[in-house]
Amino acid sequence: MLTKVVVFLGLLGAASTLSAQATPTATRAGDLKVGGGFSTADSDYGNRFNGGAAYFDFDFLPHIGITGEFHFVKDQNDLYEKTYEVGGRYFREYHRFVPYGKILYGRGVFNFPVNPDGFRANLAYNLIAAGIGTDYKVKPYLYVRADWEYQEWFGFQGSSLTPNILTVGAAYHFR
Repeated sequence: MLTKVVVFLGLLGAASTLSAQATPTATRAGDLKVGGGFSTADSDYGNRFNGGAAYFDFDFLPHIGITGEFHFVKDQNDLYEKTYEVGGRYFREYHRFVPYGKILYGRGVFNFPVNPDGFRANLAYNLIAAGIGTDYKVKPYLYVRADWEYQEWFGFQGSSLTPNILTVGAAYHFR
């Protein structure tokens, strides 16, 4: 009888160390958010430029991901700045707030004013950008964003163009 009790208690104790579930076979490669918003830029060239933005964030590690952005901002004289950027981002989560920092590389297109001959130049430049912002989780699938970005365009008319861009927008989080 004592042997049966010892064997029973041994089996009962060993059961807690066993895994009854299989390891998950379907895991996600990362989190994806796609969004858009309103942008306003303080440019070195001309007045304030206003327009729109589109972006995506793909987070593949707990605090690290990639981001891609498109900005199109224009002033009242048909001068515009259009940028395409991609880079890395570092983020943290604090309840509903997700602050982040980003470093980007891209290409910018500037539409110059009409010259005396009636010709309008439209030239492209390489650029780097850095920025900070925060996302706020309104719902598990809806995020709102406030984002600030500093850009430096290389070779712009012999020096550089350094716009500051502020964007507010919203994104859909694919779950």
